[in-house]
Amino acid sequence: MRQIAGYKHTVETWRGLDGKAADLAELIGLAQEAPDPKLETEISSEVAELASRLEALEFQLVFKGEHDDRNAILAVHAGAGGTESQDWADMLMRMYLRWAERWGYRAEVLEMSPGEEAGIKSVLLEVGGDYAYGYLRGEHGVHRLVRLSPFDADHARHTSFALVEVLPEAEEDVDVTIDPKDLHIDVFRSSGPGGQHMQKTSTAVRITHQPSGLVVTCQSQRSQHQNKELAMKVLQARLLERELVRKSQERARLKGERIEAGWGNQIRSYVLHPYKMVKDHRTGFQTGNPAAVLEGELDDFINAYLRSQVGEAGA
Repeated sequence: MRQIAGYKHTVETWRGLDGKAADLAELIGLAQEAPDPKLETEISSEVAELASRLEALEFQLVFKGEHDDRNAILAVHAGAGGTESQDWADMLMRMYLRWAERWGYRAEVLEMSPGEEAGIKSVLLEVGGDYAYGYLRGEHGVHRLVRLSPFDADHARHTSFALVEVLPEAEEDVDVTIDPKDLHIDVFRSSGPGGQHMQKTSTAVRITHQPSGLVVTCQSQRSQHQNKELAMKVLQARLLERELVRKSQERARLKGERIEAGWGNQIRSYVLHPYKMVKDHRTGFQTGNPAAVLEGELDDFINAYLRSQVGEAGA
């Protein structure tokens, strides 16, 4: 039913564009018979709008992956660098939340581990919307930041790393089957902020999938039931990821090679000092406005990566 609904939406969209093009053709015919500056202005505006919509739809042809149209589960993990990297992970979380906001996507923090002094150690986000995973899958990898440290009394230059993981959201009972007998579920009191209710009652949930050894913890919600649901969602996504990698090395690109957040493995560098630049090392695309990128203006980087993947597939 989900696939049928998706196909129906696609067909309706293209039929709507076809109808719009036919209406414009009639208007152009009228303008040729009886020139009218106002009508010509209207036609020019509508042609530009139609061309823009068509370009956006053509770009969606890059989404050939089986799960590109799904929601995404995005994780950010602070890497080498202590407080510096934890602050950097926090900046990346904000960047992706702002990007989702710009697109009108639903973004929810599923789980977050705060840093010891500042920032975060890790965070799990769910990003929901059309082709959320398709757009975000290229963000998987190590992100490197170079800046003058706000935590160093000497304001020395520091390099920080954070690892971003992007998983497609699994469909329950369709993509993976989980035997309840294989699960070991622990409940415990939530730690950190969240109010007296969360800290006095055992609302946090830890699920261990014994055959795979995967462990998922969730304590961000006020109820044990909600935390269990979110933990199961993340577990399903991680099991789906493992299954995709197992079935095909080609599909291993959904996850990418398991790498450490450290030197030499970055996919993108964000330099704030001694000059300002953000550069993607896979595509070569770069900009001199890191402030805008960190405010969520990621589209140029995302589009450059997706177009490069189309080129590789064609080759």
